[in-house]
Amino acid sequence: MKYRLILLIPFFSAMLLSCQKDNLGDGNTTVAAKIERNVAYAGSAAQVMDIYLPAGRSTLTTKVIILIHGGGWTEGDKNDPLFAPFVDSIKRRLPDYAVFNVNYRLSATPLNLFPAQEMDIKAATEFIYAKRNEFVISDKFVLVGASAGAHLAMLQAYKYNSPVKAKAVISFFGPGDLLDMYNNPANNNPFIPQVMAQTIGKTPAQDPLIYSNSSPVNFISNTSAMPTILLHGGLDPLVRPEQSVAIKNKLTTVGITSEYVLYPAGGHGDWNTATYTDAFNKIQTFLSLHVL
Repeated sequence: MKYRLILLIPFFSAMLLSCQKDNLGDGNTTVAAKIERNVAYAGSAAQVMDIYLPAGRSTLTTKVIILIHGGGWTEGDKNDPLFAPFVDSIKRRLPDYAVFNVNYRLSATPLNLFPAQEMDIKAATEFIYAKRNEFVISDKFVLVGASAGAHLAMLQAYKYNSPVKAKAVISFFGPGDLLDMYNNPANNNPFIPQVMAQTIGKTPAQDPLIYSNSSPVNFISNTSAMPTILLHGGLDPLVRPEQSVAIKNKLTTVGITSEYVLYPAGGHGDWNTATYTDAFNKIQTFLSLHVL
């Protein structure tokens, strides 16, 4: 049976822009909402993003969410319809955020083996930052991902603090230590290390350094990391909850604020409405406290 890692949705609809220079940074409500689809941030057809810009935004105050889908690094897409019902819910919670929903190259071919996915998220983040005045947004970035997307979100946030350091990270059941995930797969499932070796192109025995350099937990320090909320299902068949616990413990050790939320009956994203509602409520509270 082939498992498919759950994607996090395009959270938002209806947003905005009107990029007149006299409105930059003043939050003028004449700046209209705008949605842009499939905006290229690099040369490949896969390196595109959907952009949702809110009305009345400002280069001083408008915060940014970068969304990163899952799919085991080998599949998935920013437009997966599975999570469409959550769009209105997220809009109600965070209506003033600009949202950048990112696609990246998938490791289905030898040309796109990892770290191509890491480099794409890095390129997308730098693209958004470089155009922040054009988009009329601030440099207050939050990275959000699910599963493989959460791994990429944490890796970008902790590993790359320049040209912009994220203000917060949200991980839905993301892997934090790839070597541990390979050596201790959930439920001893042989499919998991197989997919990882195919994604990276090598096993840890063949190249331990790439597994180490691709593990977010190894880049957490008191200067590199930022507030992080980790949400995980207790019955996750693909990413053990211990992956999130390892991130939580390392953050605690270096004195960085974090929150770990375990849903004992939750699987790998196949959560019920009440669970997701609680998760999004916790995210809203977390961001209100830590992204100012």
